[in-house]
Amino acid sequence: MNFKNTFKNWRKYSEMSDLGEIARRKFFNNCFDGALTCAGIVSGFFIMFLGEPTRNVPNTVIITGFATALAIGISGLWGAFLSEEAERKKKIADMKKEMAIIKTDDEETIDHSKNNIKKIKNKKKKKKPNLLERAENFATIVASLVDGGAPVLGSSLPLVPFFFGTVLTPMHFIISYIVLVGLLVYLGVFLGKISRGGGVRYAIHLVTAGVVTLIVSILLGQIAG
Repeated sequence: MNFKNTFKNWRKYSEMSDLGEIARRKFFNNCFDGALTCAGIVSGFFIMFLGEPTRNVPNTVIITGFATALAIGISGLWGAFLSEEAERKKKIADMKKEMAIIKTDDEETIDHSKNNIKKIKNKKKKKKPNLLERAENFATIVASLVDGGAPVLGSSLPLVPFFFGTVLTPMHFIISYIVLVGLLVYLGVFLGKISRGGGVRYAIHLVTAGVVTLIVSILLGQIAG
């Protein structure tokens, strides 16, 4: 099968399973969660930096941030795959039930679609998945990858400035916050495109959430200090 046919099938699977809507929602929610998680981590290190600026190094922020991002990503990927698989299996089972196809305990299939009930022996050989099952399996894999990859992306981008330099400086945190704000603005515009309007309003809401995260982190740092 060539790439053209493969992409054609993927597009068909996506349309059949409503993958586009699900993937967009998962991407936004998880990327936003990852960004705010990273904002909390960076803010915590910023508070420690203000207390003892000579004892902190960028590697500490990088290791902590990426370890957290990886944990969120694995959790999202694993959890999403299991939940999506269960939901889509249920969906297929419900559709088969609506079509009046029931599997009996003795592995016989009873077809109630006609007045006369017919018994059809199931063959032992494994049946190939039908078009609907292939579409649902494809959607499960893609949705899981988005669910796991989006928070990693959201958590990782604000950590990029800490790769430069061997000693932490205020500039590391300033650039990290700029990247974070840029990411939140992008997500706001992304929501605006989905809703066909209101991108600025969404961006303001998301940036406000980031500012609130920073303020709460600073207050907690003051209380702990």
